[in-house]
Amino acid sequence: MKQKVISRLIFIVLVVGIILTTIQTYNFRNFGVQNALNNAHSIGEVVKNGLTAHMINNNMNQRDVFLNSISNLKNVEQLWIIRGDNVIKQYGEARQNEQPRDDIDKEVIKTSKEIYIIEENLKDAKLRVTIPYKAEPTTTINCINCHDVKYGDTLGAVSMVLDISDVKMSALTMVFFTLLFTIIATILIIYFANKILKPDLETIDNLSSKIKNISHGIFTTIVPDSKLSSESKHLLKEYNSLVNDLNETFSDIDNKLNIFVGNISYETKNPIYKAQKVIGNLAEIYQFKKEVELDSSKEDIYNRLAQILISKFDQKNFIFMEQEHKTNFATVVYSYGDNNNSCINHIQNEATLCRATRSSTDVFGIDGQKICPFYESDKSEYYCFSIDIGEYRKLIINFTLDNKDELENLKRNIPLIKNYMLEATPSIIVKLLLKELKDSAFKDGLTRLYNRKFLDAHITKLIPQALREEFNIGVLMLDMDHFKSVNDEHGHDVGDIVLQELSRILLENVRDSDIVVRYGGEEFIILLVGVQDENAALNVANKIREQVYLNEIDIPGSKLRKTVSIGLSMFPEDTQNFNLSMKNADIALYEAKNSGRNRVIRYNKEDNES
Repeated sequence: MKQKVISRLIFIVLVVGIILTTIQTYNFRNFGVQNALNNAHSIGEVVKNGLTAHMINNNMNQRDVFLNSISNLKNVEQLWIIRGDNVIKQYGEARQNEQPRDDIDKEVIKTSKEIYIIEENLKDAKLRVTIPYKAEPTTTINCINCHDVKYGDTLGAVSMVLDISDVKMSALTMVFFTLLFTIIATILIIYFANKILKPDLETIDNLSSKIKNISHGIFTTIVPDSKLSSESKHLLKEYNSLVNDLNETFSDIDNKLNIFVGNISYETKNPIYKAQKVIGNLAEIYQFKKEVELDSSKEDIYNRLAQILISKFDQKNFIFMEQEHKTNFATVVYSYGDNNNSCINHIQNEATLCRATRSSTDVFGIDGQKICPFYESDKSEYYCFSIDIGEYRKLIINFTLDNKDELENLKRNIPLIKNYMLEATPSIIVKLLLKELKDSAFKDGLTRLYNRKFLDAHITKLIPQALREEFNIGVLMLDMDHFKSVNDEHGHDVGDIVLQELSRILLENVRDSDIVVRYGGEEFIILLVGVQDENAALNVANKIREQVYLNEIDIPGSKLRKTVSIGLSMFPEDTQNFNLSMKNADIALYEAKNSGRNRVIRYNKEDNES
């Protein structure tokens, strides 16, 4: 800044000096030329008057002596006269030295207008001027008396060459002294300006540098110099106040916004950049939150979270697992990439084995150490953490990575990833609660099997589909033998345990597509959807019966074994009326009970009719 100001000041002073020198030189030259012309006019008048006197005195033959005497005047280098046409007509041809010598003389005689030119070079300067001599009335001599002309006619002209070199030298002297004055003035102005303005200019330079630093997030104040002007001191005071306010403001923004988006580590300490990134992340998280609130299911939310991990955080391999506190099971609810991770197999049946969920801390490898005891993935690095999704569940997130660089990059983004997870958590909880509410309407509270209400609602869709697509449904009506004696001898709590054990066996021995319903008390219905034939249905029924018989139920102080009786009916083989098919299965169950229990009976229409 200082150099720019001094340079501009020098430029301005020089320009002003040159302009003044040019103006003065021009004016002085014009003044000198005008003086020379005035002198030429005076000489012309002397010549005109002298020639007139010679004419009156009738001694025109002496005019050369007169003209030569005029030529000897200072600065007069040449002088001659030209006889005009009117005089030639009256007095005859002019002598050789009185004829026009060049075009200027001819032009003046022709036009009666004065002409002058200036001829100059490095050494000297000449003024050539030709002045017309016109017939004019005067108080003393009247030209008309001697010449046969009219007023205004040209009688002749006086030409002369004057030396005006002294005018040129004066102009050059003026230029020299003006330039000298300009240079001296420039030096003095620069000296005093530098001395007076130096503290202020250095302050401006310093201020400019500090302002540039502000754009990089560096807020530093400036200590005022005692030599500064009051205006500069006031400017620095305002700047320091602004810097302090900015520093406090951005620090406050950083601290407060991090509450929303997490204490994220950025590659720079620039608070302006950090504030921009935090606000940008906050806007994206807010938009994400609004979107997940509109998702129709928990699965949609997991898909949206996965897309964030893939597109925003460039993750290639990860899984989501839900852990239920009651059952201690962990279920994979989303998987992306190559997740050949043996820890999944370990914690699916025993979620407390997972260090991340057990300790509620993040788990990852450190310098080749595998903190997770059963991590055996082909990937070299991993990262796991868990978050609560309601009172009875945790969501476990497992990342597998190719190298340490990917792990370090993930660790920098973990606070922001967790924030996305936390923003999605309320919506996940809502979806889980809605599902539990729906399940509570269609599931039995004790066994968690479907109830009769679900069966009534479901068969309205299942039966038309079975008839349309022509697939079989094996209807198993099942009843625990002598269940009342369990309640009588051991109490209802043991009776509940027995029913829960039976429910477990039923679920373990049917397919996911099959439907198990607690129909009432100790009575159950199993729909074997799409079973091949009655033999396949009988095999499933016998397998269930055997598993129940072999199962030992732990009860306080002893072990207990129970049996079941099962009746089988085939839909639509036996009948296309599903309610009648259930009744037929019940008839077969009654037959199994009467024939000794712990057996499977296939409904036989002929036996029933007999």
